[in-house]
Amino acid sequence: MTPNESSRQAAEICQLAPVVPVLVVEDASLAGDLALALVTGGLPALEVTLRTPAALDVIREMAKIEGGVVGAGTLLTPDDVIAAKDAGALFGVTPGTTDRMIDAALDAELPLLPGAATATEALRLFERGFFVQKFFPAEASGGVPALKAIGGPMPQIRFCPTGGVSLSNAPAYLGLANTICVGGSWVAPKDAVEQHDWAKITDLAAEAARLTR
Repeated sequence: MTPNESSRQAAEICQLAPVVPVLVVEDASLAGDLALALVTGGLPALEVTLRTPAALDVIREMAKIEGGVVGAGTLLTPDDVIAAKDAGALFGVTPGTTDRMIDAALDAELPLLPGAATATEALRLFERGFFVQKFFPAEASGGVPALKAIGGPMPQIRFCPTGGVSLSNAPAYLGLANTICVGGSWVAPKDAVEQHDWAKITDLAAEAARLTR
């Protein structure tokens, strides 16, 4: 897989809905119901972060849900890439990006949404062939004004801002020409997951799916 093909496939996934849920799931037994609630609400692309011991099992369970496109976030090492792909992940997301991570994802043929926080990082990824990137941590890196400013000299790059993105500020991000979608955790609040309130999560997903870009 070439970087351009990787980025093209990542772009197709990002265009499925305006919001990609960023999920930290502790209990794999809840993964199927959670994924079904989000997909039913209109958010098919799901990022499962590798922040819990259950994460790979969560990916395996979510991969069974029809209509879902499950990816792995918080990829930090080449081993993470391999494990995520083996678990059924269809795309990968990094908080920051190294050459080793890029090479591992390309070797594994795992479409990559590589993380960048500065203009230099974004340009370096663009030179490698990645024209769709994750802007992280979005709010801590300057938020909407920073992302808009980066878009001025580099309109060829589109971003998925993640980190501090919420229902209240998502429309401002989505209103930027260089935003392809946003990533956020608000559509799957921890209390709703723990209480198995799948109807609430479906409603939150539907609300997010109606956001315009």
